[in-house]
Amino acid sequence: MERGSTSVGVLVIGAGAIADQHVAALSGDPRGRLAGFVDTSAARAERAARAQGGVPWTTDLAEALAWPGVDACVLCTPNDTHDELAVRIAAAGKHLLVEKPLATTVPAARKTVESFAAAGRALSVAHSHRFYDYARTIRREIDSGALGRPLLVRLALLGGWIWPDWRTWIIDRDRSGGHALHNGVHLLDLVTWWIGDEPVSVYARGQRRTAAELDVHDHLEMVVTYAGGATAICEMSRAHRPASLSARDVVVQGTEGLLTMEWDGEGVLLADERGTHLAAEGPAAGFAAQLSAWLDAITGNPATAAAGGGAGVAGDEALLAVAMGVAAERSMELGRPVRLEEVR
Repeated sequence: MERGSTSVGVLVIGAGAIADQHVAALSGDPRGRLAGFVDTSAARAERAARAQGGVPWTTDLAEALAWPGVDACVLCTPNDTHDELAVRIAAAGKHLLVEKPLATTVPAARKTVESFAAAGRALSVAHSHRFYDYARTIRREIDSGALGRPLLVRLALLGGWIWPDWRTWIIDRDRSGGHALHNGVHLLDLVTWWIGDEPVSVYARGQRRTAAELDVHDHLEMVVTYAGGATAICEMSRAHRPASLSARDVVVQGTEGLLTMEWDGEGVLLADERGTHLAAEGPAAGFAAQLSAWLDAITGNPATAAAGGGAGVAGDEALLAVAMGVAAERSMELGRPVRLEEVR
């Protein structure tokens, strides 16, 4: 941190919609302060900076990384840019919280992890569902021993179309890596965190329910097998009709008990004179907890881990999630289970 500063200066790279959630979380934590914005679009960067009281902005990442008071970065750019930008951030000696997935290929994800290890800087990946109340509750129940050893986990996250139009990079498979990496990776990471075992293979099936012309599968079914014999069944959809925001179903069967949790559309959107935005509950609280864990990792504070949230999603965990997502995409191409050793 800058000499004399008592807070972590955070540069936000990529001023799109998801950046708003990170900025909102940052504004609520006194240990961090917004140092400015970088975006390839000058108009977008300027608009974001103006909305935050006129903080600095630029389209030049090298310039921004050299600004006084920049200690860390939040990376909110398209998936296919993550690894190249992350390596530059590590070389500049900054800490990083990067939107999931860590990268779109296993070699690129591994290079990123190695870059931050060599630089001695904190790398966390925004697998935000780990910080939602439902995910933490299930993890605590498993850790308590009440369920015994998990044998079967089913997790379904279902919802309607959320992307703005057919030009978005998210539905361009070359840019996003496919839906198993862009959205499905949330589920793959979460069930593995709950089960606490090494994944061995992924068997996936995808559908294009919205339109046959869609480049990514907007409905996924993924079955993960683990070294200890457990199985996880994951269902992810952004093609459900009617197009509700989301619905969730969780089942955990252990050797000693059964846990179920249903949820069918918590009110997380507010509409007022500012437009439609996320409410304080739900995802917003998860983003705040996620940011807190990252700041704990930067400052060496173990408080979040003690509270049961974990100290953020570290690079090696995110690398594993990328491998699982890549295995799922390859499984859909090949029509068979894909072992993780095939993609590493």
